[in-house]
Amino acid sequence: MTGFTVALVLVVAAAGLLRWRRPAWYWMTFGVALAALRVLVRYASVMDACGLTVPPSRWRLALARATNRPVPESRPPRILRLRPTRTGLILRLKLRPGQDAFDVAAASDRLRHSFSMYGVTSRELRSGVVEARMTGYDVLKRVQMPAKTATRAMRVPVALREDGSVHYRDYRAIPHALTLGATESGKSVYQRNLVAGLAPLDVALVGIDCKQGIELFPLARRFSALAANPDAAADLLDALVTRMEGVYQLIRAEQRITADIPDAEIAADIWDLPDDIRPTPIVVLVDEVAELALFATKEEEKRRDRVITALVRLAQLGRAAGIYLEICGQRFGSELGKGITMLRAQLTGRTAHRVNDETSANMAFGDISPDAVLAAIQIPADMRGVAIAGDSTGGWHRIRAPHTSLRQAVNICNRHADRTPDLPELAPFRPALPGTPAVQVPLSKTATATA
Repeated sequence: MTGFTVALVLVVAAAGLLRWRRPAWYWMTFGVALAALRVLVRYASVMDACGLTVPPSRWRLALARATNRPVPESRPPRILRLRPTRTGLILRLKLRPGQDAFDVAAASDRLRHSFSMYGVTSRELRSGVVEARMTGYDVLKRVQMPAKTATRAMRVPVALREDGSVHYRDYRAIPHALTLGATESGKSVYQRNLVAGLAPLDVALVGIDCKQGIELFPLARRFSALAANPDAAADLLDALVTRMEGVYQLIRAEQRITADIPDAEIAADIWDLPDDIRPTPIVVLVDEVAELALFATKEEEKRRDRVITALVRLAQLGRAAGIYLEICGQRFGSELGKGITMLRAQLTGRTAHRVNDETSANMAFGDISPDAVLAAIQIPADMRGVAIAGDSTGGWHRIRAPHTSLRQAVNICNRHADRTPDLPELAPFRPALPGTPAVQVPLSKTATATA
C-alpha cells in the first residue's frame, strides 16, 4: 500500500509540474483523458444548466401518461462525435428541434467554465449540426505549429488560432489583405512567417520597404524585385501594372471560347491556363504604406497620387492576373489622402495586432465586425504577436504567429533562392546582391548567410 501511495504522489507531482511548465505535454499525457471523461460525465447537467435542452415532445408526454411512467426529462443536443486533438477536444452536436447554432455560441463562455476548459468556440457545419472546439490550455502563450499542415498552391500557414487550428493565408480565396499594428506589436514577425511560407512555393515575391529596405532586403535572395524608397516604389508599381495588362492579353488570347469547350475550361484568370504557359503569380509586400501616401512638396504629391492609383488598380484588377497585395502599416485611414479608402475597400483580409487607439482598430474592422474592434483594442502590450484576423464576411479569430527571427527567415529564403523567378518586366528592380553562396545555406539558426 505504501508503494502505491508513493507512486500516486509521484504521478500527481509529475502531472502538476507538466501542467505548469509544459501545458502541451500535460494535455497529451493526462489532460485529454480527464477532459473527455469530465465532458461525458457532466454533459447532461451542464447542458441543462446552460439552457441548451428542449422539453419533451407531446408524443413522449402522452406515452408517459398512457403507460403511467414518470414525466420524461428535457433532452440536450445529441453527441455525434467527441474527438481529441493536440490542443483540446472537438465536440460535434446534433441540435434538437427548436434549437439554433446561436444558442450554443451564446453559451460558449458558460460551457468553458462548466467543463473546466481554457476556451470554447463553436461553428455551424450544416443545418442542425454544430461543432464546438474546446482548448485545454492557452495555445497562444507558446505557439507550436503542428508538424503537418494542409498546404497547397498559394495557401500557406502563418499563425495559430486560439481554438488550436492553423490560420492560413489563402491567396486564391482572399487575394489582398491589410495588416495593421503599433510599433513592437509583432507585424514584422507575422511578415517573416508569411515570406518563409511563400519561399518554397512557385511564386514571385516583390517588396516595397520605404525604410531603406531594412526589413525586406535581408531576404532579398528570394525576391524578384525590391524598392527601398517611394520613388523606386512608384516605378515598380507602374511596372507591375504593365505586367498585369500583358497577362490579361495572354488570357484573352488563350480563352478558348468555342462551342466544343465546356464552360469550366474557359480561361478567366491565370489558374485556368495550361501549366506550360501560366504566368508566375506575384505577391507584393508593402511595408509601412503610410510612407507611400505622405508628401511635403508638389512633386511628392504627384508621386503619391501615382503610387495610390497604381495600388488601387492592382487591388481592383490584379487577382485574375495573379498579382496579390499584402499591405502593412501602423495606421490606414482617410487622413492619408484621397484614394486610401477606395484601396482599403479592396483589401478583403484584415489583420490587426495591438493598436494604440480605437480609431486604428476601426480602420481594420469598423466595417466588418464591432466585436473584432473590441477584441483588437484589448490585446495586452506584453503579448507581442497576438492579432485579430478577419475578413469581409464578419468572421474573426484571435491568432498568434510563431516567433521567427530574422536569421531564420534569411536562412529559409537563401535555401529556396533557386525558386526566385526572373521576370523581364521587373528586371530593373532586381535587388543587387554581393554574390551567390557557393553552397546551399542550411535551415538552421546558426547557419551563415549572405544578405
